[in-house]
Amino acid sequence: MRWSAVSLSAPSVTPVILDVTDQESIDKAAKIVSETVDHLDVFVNNAGILDDHDDSILDLSVDRLRRMFEINTIGPLLVTQAFVPLLRKSAAGRIINVSSGAGQLTDMGSAVPAYGISKTALNGVTGKFAASLKSVGIAVNAVDPGWVRTEMGGSEAPRSVEQGADTIVWLATQAPQSTTGLFLRDRKPIPW
Repeated sequence: MRWSAVSLSAPSVTPVILDVTDQESIDKAAKIVSETVDHLDVFVNNAGILDDHDDSILDLSVDRLRRMFEINTIGPLLVTQAFVPLLRKSAAGRIINVSSGAGQLTDMGSAVPAYGISKTALNGVTGKFAASLKSVGIAVNAVDPGWVRTEMGGSEAPRSVEQGADTIVWLATQAPQSTTGLFLRDRKPIPW
């Protein structure tokens, strides 16, 4: 999976290959980025998969669930841990986890159980990082971009890429630094 570092103070992009399921790859990417920039202002965890099997929770395989957790939950946790040192060097660090409405406990449906459970857990990871990093001024939030017309979302999705990215870009560039520990859609907090 590809990851890019972007410094808001001096816009530049440095592509780095990163496999969120491989600790060695994560460590290598963190080392490369730390040799390229002296700090990170914004970090977006966007790597994720959606298994299009419409299994029921009643017959969900453990292997499918493990794969979802490995990429959608554990990967963002490990990658964030690796890049927190660079975020601590920012005057206003921000971590944004791309989650999903399928992970909302308040509106839990029966479709795509492995994906939904992994995104619910990602929301928990978001809350834990927000609580742990608030004292050092790093904002941490989760975003539900909605059902977006991407390779993963498909051509029938009702939202454009721009609509899906809007809250992520807003959190990265304009939201008050005090906006932390929230789950947002369309720039507004939504229930976890």
